[in-house]
Amino acid sequence: MRGEATVLHADLDAFYASVEQRDAPELRGRPVIVGGGVVLAASYEAKARGVRTAMGGRQARELCPDAIVVPPRMDAYSQASKDVFEIFRDTTPLVEGLSIDEAFLEVGGLRRLVGSPEEIAARLRARVRTEVGLPISVGVARTKFLAKVASAVSKPDGLLVVEPDREAEFLLPLPVERLWGVGAVTAEKLHRFGIHTVGELAELETATAERMLGRAAGAHLHALARLRDPRPVDTTRRRGSIGSQRALGSRPRTPEELDVFLTQIVDRLGRRLREKERVCRTVVLRLRYGDFAKATRSKSLRMPTDRTSVLLMVARGLLAAAQPVIAERGITLIGISLSGLGHAAEGPPELPIDWEDGSRLDTALDAVRDKFGSASVARAAQLGRDPGWSTPVLPEHE
Repeated sequence: MRGEATVLHADLDAFYASVEQRDAPELRGRPVIVGGGVVLAASYEAKARGVRTAMGGRQARELCPDAIVVPPRMDAYSQASKDVFEIFRDTTPLVEGLSIDEAFLEVGGLRRLVGSPEEIAARLRARVRTEVGLPISVGVARTKFLAKVASAVSKPDGLLVVEPDREAEFLLPLPVERLWGVGAVTAEKLHRFGIHTVGELAELETATAERMLGRAAGAHLHALARLRDPRPVDTTRRRGSIGSQRALGSRPRTPEELDVFLTQIVDRLGRRLREKERVCRTVVLRLRYGDFAKATRSKSLRMPTDRTSVLLMVARGLLAAAQPVIAERGITLIGISLSGLGHAAEGPPELPIDWEDGSRLDTALDAVRDKFGSASVARAAQLGRDPGWSTPVLPEHE
């Protein structure tokens, strides 16, 4: 592990909403909600009133009646992300993008050339503000995990350096929810055992944490709590999974509506696979019910595939199995992740004859969309339907 704090985690603040406030001066300092039926993003002014991402639009407006609601502009967000990443890569060649609005940067070899990590972080923040017009928070630490926690603590629009001699002082008093990988379910498990802070988790033996959370998750989170994270900034790692989701609001949805949403999501993901010559082995369905409990269902394929028809068949089977629970509890979000990604050349093409028609349809649709745009053609089930929003994604390392 490194001996000094040289890892930066840079994270744009309230990204979509900040782009809207940048481009429309009359929105600055006012509560802004991006998205109408469902909140895609909220400015800090709106967050202070209780508005949160994925919240239904009606609830958001009840909490913040004076909020200004604007439609998403995905092209603007994609361009802003590209502009910011140019600054990242101009700062150091060692950049590991996590999403379109955050990245790790390793700056340990630049001290003699351009200054200390803290000075580099300060200049980076100033450049993003001046050249792109957006606020960005940066954490600086000895490890990726601590740098990410530091940037979150410094928000909004802050800079926090965690020097090696004060790592324990900084991390251990924080709630366990700050640990990278602790969501609501894991936090609830820890709370049941009386574990509320990172320090309380760190005091346990590794075997105890593994019994509480499972071997892999327990060992990983316990190591983070004890300040062990040897992972370097990785500029070559290819994405191991891709996904997309759609917030649905709180009103009831019919199985037919859900099938349309599922088709739209899988259609987009299948095309992304083929564009990058990737295949996937596992389809994961992600749901959030009306009581905001989350659930996942997955199925692994006998052979890797990039065929939309195959992926959709599997996804529909997973959704059908969840329909009784959806009917009872409602649904507020549906998403699909494709994991176990590999290069198309790594596995043989699908063999069953009845998949060939789907392959030809994928090829035909891709060709038309490449020539005339993604909105130029749609499957019959999607005609006249709201396509939802296709979230910008970080370009994959080639």
